This record gives sequence, structure tokens and C-alpha cells, in this order.
Amino acid sequence: MSIVEVKVPQLSESVSEASLLTWHKKVGEAVNEGESLIDIETDKVVLELPAIKSGVLVKIIKADGTKVASEEVIAQIDTEGVATVAAAAPPAAPAAAKAAVVPPAPAPAAAKPSAQPAAVSPSARKLAHAHDVDAASVPGSGKKGLVTKEDVLGAVQQATSLNSVTPVAVPTGDRPEQRVPMTRIRQRIAERLLQSQANAAILTTFNEVNMQPVIELRNKYKDAFEKKHGVKLGFSSFFVKAAVMALQKFPIVNASVDGTDIIYHGYFDIGMAIGSERGLVVPILRDADQLSLADIEKRIADFAARAKEGKLTMEELSGGTFSITNGGVFGSMLSTPIINPPQSAILGIHATKDRPVAENGQVVIRPMNYLALSYDHRIIDGREAVQFLVAIKEALEFPGRVLLDL
Repeated sequence: MSIVEVKVPQLSESVSEASLLTWHKKVGEAVNEGESLIDIETDKVVLELPAIKSGVLVKIIKADGTKVASEEVIAQIDTEGVATVAAAAPPAAPAAAKAAVVPPAPAPAAAKPSAQPAAVSPSARKLAHAHDVDAASVPGSGKKGLVTKEDVLGAVQQATSLNSVTPVAVPTGDRPEQRVPMTRIRQRIAERLLQSQANAAILTTFNEVNMQPVIELRNKYKDAFEKKHGVKLGFSSFFVKAAVMALQKFPIVNASVDGTDIIYHGYFDIGMAIGSERGLVVPILRDADQLSLADIEKRIADFAARAKEGKLTMEELSGGTFSITNGGVFGSMLSTPIINPPQSAILGIHATKDRPVAENGQVVIRPMNYLALSYDHRIIDGREAVQFLVAIKEALEFPGRVLLDL
């Protein structure tokens, strides 16, 4: 017998504990090196824990739902063992359990348990967990019956449609309710929002920006840009560049509070708020001042894709000296964003809409965007906040300054 310990990976300094979700293997089952054993949920991401060696899972030390810390031993694998449990779970058990709470199915449906999928893809498993869907009950369309993310999305949409007509919650009557525990990520989001409002003197200032120059520049070069760099030229990169230029002029906005000290950061790590299936995440554009427009667009596109799959790492979600949130993608016209602690400010971007504005004594129509800067008034005075937002406005209305770093 040769025992290998399965340990929780090293968590980031800002994460004290994590929760075990669902074991994908049972004691006595064979495991292959690199095969996912269990998903571990922190307050920022869901991590897949793969087997570091092939063998047999001989002991599960920590059960589903247990809170664990970095490097904690949660299971054991015998690299010389022989499997005593079949890899595929008997299909009859889940069917029997469901029969106790679900009305009897018509006779033709009785044979369906034998068609249970052989496996669930990691992305599908995470999506199912986020929506409280039993992935094992979803028919798989992948190879050998693999349940894919698309299969789970279909099940979620179908459940949503059914719930709008006939509630699936257990309580009867015309006012059903359903109690669902928050995920760790949702709990952490709630904690940080309350922490931000309780520990900072938050104030918001507004301004408007004429997006016509940026739109014209983008329309002129977007095809050539995409052909050369392999990514679309969006507006996010212009906002990031404009923010960095403003932060360089007003370093107090890039600072943070530590007790009675002010920490001035000599680097520009910009957090980009992204809405995902499991909640809001804020991956970090490290050293944004050193990135080109193409670099920024590529990284944001990568962050957005991996946020949907729950594959952002804790390192990518940690740190940051300033944040940008874009409610305009959802149609927001105006908002007061909440600071992401320990940062001292956050920029809110909104939907660009044609509006009548006055230019040289004439009323003209321009694509306008309302900007909002929420800031910690403990260290940032109103003068600096307003001037900072004006600097962003000027950088966007004269985008040549962004490109020429003026």
C-alpha cells in the first residue's frame, strides 16, 4: 500500500477558508491522475481539485459541505490499490429517492433512469451548482452522454419557464416560498458591500462625456484593429486608459487607507467588474499603464469568458488599486457604485444615448454617457474627485491624448 494525501490547495492570503462542494468519486473507486475529485468553493472562485496520482480513493476525511483551510488533508489515495466500487453509480438509487417527492410518472417514463448520463463536465457542474440544479438528472448531449454546460443551461431555462406557471416549491397555495442558502461567493459579496458602506465615507460625483470622438475613432479603425490584433476594439480599453491617465494626475484616488495611514500605490492595477452566473467578480488588469489598447481588450475578453465558466483564479481576483464597473451593458443610465475595499474610489460607466446638448449656443444631438465616481471622502476631497472625473472626460473627448499619452 502506498498512500498519497489529497490536500486543499494553497489559498490566497485574503481567503481564510473554503467549502467542499460535492465529491465526484466514492471510496473504493479508481481515480486517474489529473481527474477532478471535488470542487472547492471560496468566497471568490470555485476550484477543481484534481488527483495528483492515479490509484484508488481509499478514504474521504472531509465530507461534502465541510469548511477547510489551506493545505488541509481531505482524502487519501492508494496508488497501488485495486478498485472495489464501480465507477458509475447505480441509476436506480436516484430514481427511488425522487419517487418519494415527485408524483408518479407515466409508464413510458419509467425506463428513463437507465439513460442517466455517464459524466458531467466541470463547467456544467459549476453552472448546475450556481442554479441549484441536479446535474445528474439532466440528459447529456455530449460524447457518451456527457452533460455539457449547454445541457444545464437548457434545464435552467426550462425550470424557469415552468416556475413562472406552476411553482415547484414544496409549499402549496397561491403564495409559495422557497428558502435557498447563499453561496459562499454571494455571502462574501454581501459582507464586502456592507463593509464598504460601514467603513468608508462614500460620496459620489457625476459628469457627462461626449462619446462622439471615441465612436468615430473606433468606427474608423475597428476593422484594421481586429485584423491585426485578433480582438474587437471596444470602449472598455478607452475608459481604462483614460482612468489611468487621471490616476497619474491625481495619485490620491489610487491610494488606500490602512488604519491612520494613507498608502500611495506606485502602480495601476485596475479592477474590471464582470457579472457572472455566480455573482459579481472583479478580475484585475495588472500594470494597466503598461498595456496597449489591444492588450486591455484581450485581457477583458479573456476575463469575461472565464468568469462565465468559473475559471478565474484567486490571484486574478485579488488586489487592485482602482475599479471600473459598467452598468451600461445592462442598460443602466445612472448609478452610485459602491467602493471595492480597501480601494478608495470606483468609476461607474453607463449607457451611451443620443441626447440634446448645447454647443456654441446651438442645440445638437450627441451620444452622451454619464460618469459616476464614488470615492472615500476620508482621504479624497471633493475638489480632487471632481478634477479627476473632468480629466477622464477630457481624455475621452480628445482620445488623441490617450493614444499619444499627453
